[in-house]
Amino acid sequence: MPNPRLLVVEDDVDIANMLKIYFSGLQFSVDVANRGMDALEKVKQVLPHLMVLDIMLPDIDGYEVCRRLRTSTRTSHIPVIFLTQKDERSDKLQGLELGADDYITKPFDIEELKLRVQGAIRRSERESLTDPRSGLPAGRLIEEQLRRIIRADNWALIDLRLNNFEAFKDVYGFVAGDDVLRFASMLIGEVVDELGTTSDFVGHAGGDNFIIITTNEAAPAIRQKLKERFAAEVQSHYNFIDRQQGFIQAPQADGGVEKVGFMTLSSGLVSPASHSFADIREITELAAEARRQDSGT
Repeated sequence: MPNPRLLVVEDDVDIANMLKIYFSGLQFSVDVANRGMDALEKVKQVLPHLMVLDIMLPDIDGYEVCRRLRTSTRTSHIPVIFLTQKDERSDKLQGLELGADDYITKPFDIEELKLRVQGAIRRSERESLTDPRSGLPAGRLIEEQLRRIIRADNWALIDLRLNNFEAFKDVYGFVAGDDVLRFASMLIGEVVDELGTTSDFVGHAGGDNFIIITTNEAAPAIRQKLKERFAAEVQSHYNFIDRQQGFIQAPQADGGVEKVGFMTLSSGLVSPASHSFADIREITELAAEARRQDSGT
């Protein structure tokens, strides 16, 4: 899997730097926040695969950071390990009641923390909670959201696909392909933050397929803004020669090559305002059909 993303929220600079150096040496991508509000802003920009969260912070405490993560649809799935000097049973129970995945007390054994971090990430992936490349909710979490909305009224689902992604990956390799998936997930998050609501959900359904669940009112603007920004910004993932000629030359099974255009974003939108649904499979089937009819331009 790509390097797992770890967000360390710790106001002790020495501890924060030590954790960054240690986990970076284990091939983690590590970001650090020294304040609770900074951590919440960083999570909006890039979803971590796990957060190591100190309880005693200079602004809001770790409990409040965890509470806000758990009450937002976008971030409720992120595993959290509390890191604190407190060793009282009541403090541990408070953290666990807020939805923390684990709890380790300072001074801590770095090897033990490593095992707890790795174990929490593995559990999340094994349970199909997140996609390892984007860090977005996947599998079971997407199904839970679909079962929630089928009983509700004011919602819309946008089914998104990156056209020509496989050809891009054949030419540029899987590492570049993973970069594009991370770019797409960040872009979707930014647009949903700008035009949607805090209750909106973003999921990675697999491969080059993403979904957004938002309100019926916000969906058209989100859809349009995503198409415009994706078309403008995805070109940075191509080299200069390909950008100049406007296409890539993708290998074919017969040994030849084919001219393939740049990646575009196609989308399909469904809502109870225009359809009635008997089960969640109908939601995804109709959204996929609407997306297939979209040219991506």
